[in-house]
Amino acid sequence: MSDKRTFSKLVVDGADRAPSRSMLRAVGFNTEDFDKPQIGIASTWGMVTPCNMHINGLADVAEKAANEAGGKGIQFNTITISDGISMGTEGMKYSLVSREVIADSIETVMGCQGYDGLVAIGGCDKNMPGCVIAMARLNRPSVFVYGGTILPGTHKGKDVDIVSVFEAVGAHSCGKIDDKELEEIEKESIPGPGSCGGMYTANTMASAIEAMGMSLPNSSGQAAVSKAKEDDCAAASRAVMNLLELNIRPRDIMTKKAFENAITVITALGGSTNAVMHLMAMAHAAEVELCLDDFTRIGAKTPVLADLKPSGKYVMAKLVDIGGIAPLMKRLLDRGMLHGDVMTVTGKTLAENLAGVADYPAGQDIIRDFDNPKKPDGHLIISYGNLAPGGAVAKISGNEGLQFTGKAKVFECEEDALKSVLAGGVASGNVIVIRYEGPKGGPGMREMLSPTSAVMGKGLGNDVALITDGRFSGGTHGFVVGHITPEAYEGGPLAIVRDGDEITIDAENKLLSLHVDDAEIAARLANWKKPAPKYTRGVLAKYANTVSSASEGAVTDKYLNL
Repeated sequence: MSDKRTFSKLVVDGADRAPSRSMLRAVGFNTEDFDKPQIGIASTWGMVTPCNMHINGLADVAEKAANEAGGKGIQFNTITISDGISMGTEGMKYSLVSREVIADSIETVMGCQGYDGLVAIGGCDKNMPGCVIAMARLNRPSVFVYGGTILPGTHKGKDVDIVSVFEAVGAHSCGKIDDKELEEIEKESIPGPGSCGGMYTANTMASAIEAMGMSLPNSSGQAAVSKAKEDDCAAASRAVMNLLELNIRPRDIMTKKAFENAITVITALGGSTNAVMHLMAMAHAAEVELCLDDFTRIGAKTPVLADLKPSGKYVMAKLVDIGGIAPLMKRLLDRGMLHGDVMTVTGKTLAENLAGVADYPAGQDIIRDFDNPKKPDGHLIISYGNLAPGGAVAKISGNEGLQFTGKAKVFECEEDALKSVLAGGVASGNVIVIRYEGPKGGPGMREMLSPTSAVMGKGLGNDVALITDGRFSGGTHGFVVGHITPEAYEGGPLAIVRDGDEITIDAENKLLSLHVDDAEIAARLANWKKPAPKYTRGVLAKYANTVSSASEGAVTDKYLNL
């Protein structure tokens, strides 16, 4: 099997590598193991979040399967953080940073140890793009495994999840629910392991990676605690062994066509705005040219078909029950909306993988027919204009209408905005402006789930808009625009908006407009002074000093001084 040992043989073969073999014997290698391809099992396990609390068990399954398939599986860990726990606090600034730490750490271990293939198992939002970025950089046979979606909780006979809790906070602040009901929702919404239960960022990215061909079919459509998920992990290890045999590597799979397939599927699913940034970061790692306008081009011909939370009715577990995303992909393929000729981690093309997939059961209304879409075109609206010359990302489900004009209510950080919303300081007709929350200015580009959920909980969802150079949770809904570029910290026009300025969000014409004349904008910008950096040491300072703009994926290796 020496032909499959491109990297591990450099570590363990020959008399001069006896010290390496000696150390590996201490961690469980037998003599015969040195002749086997070594498969790294990257686990994002941690007890910091329910999204990842079960992944150690899944990693055990993957390691065992790698060994049974003729390889030598070796587990190693990388980090996870919890968006849901840190949301609305200073700690949330580390969330997007964690994507880079995960990618860097997997690349570091794999590169140092000489593993020949990789199975990576991720749960929370940043795990998934972090793992796939590392796969693209390393370009060694790899399969990503999604840790799986959480099952919903139940409150008063309705499915509830983490977003239900955030929105309950807003309802509580205006007296719609009392302390007792808030505590009940808090206790009932997270019943066990798994990633947040709607078509939020975790399920969006899992679906995108499956559509791209970097996960096995149906990996995105399984509950976290299930026999199907254990089987998925075992099959992933066998698949990596097959990829080694066929010499199929991530960059053979992660082509421009594959990214177009991912964008099509997440559009049909009504997925998270974070997918724009993460897909661009993954494409950068794979050296694929992907830009904001690709989302506009594909969105123009792709309807939103899924009636999933946050904008729709159903949780991801309900989609799992009817077959996951494979039947949706088959429908899209049959209509010529997916590239069927792309390679996948099965060693077969996407069309071959989908050939035997049955359609959804009759009568289901989670995935709509093409003649009855939730929205006839894409919900991820890439906007430009004098407030976003470098682009911005809006999530317009159709529930909000297509245009909003209102008076700016400006906040210099997320916390101030949240306090004002909860205290009744934001009124109907306001456009909430939250700035200095971009990749460099935050730093870390926090998600605005707390203020947007508070707006919804207060019943202002149809009456208030929010714009920011930060980003949004996949659980956010309402008239919101994020990823505004250039960000305020870099002197973007968002920095000079004042209370009372009129702003229009025009989703139909894809414009974000500040109704202030050009001369006044220029005068304000001339008087603007860049704030001092909030961090001058440590990981946030390093991140702020290296990160690219949101419109370029917020990656940390684009502008290295080489």
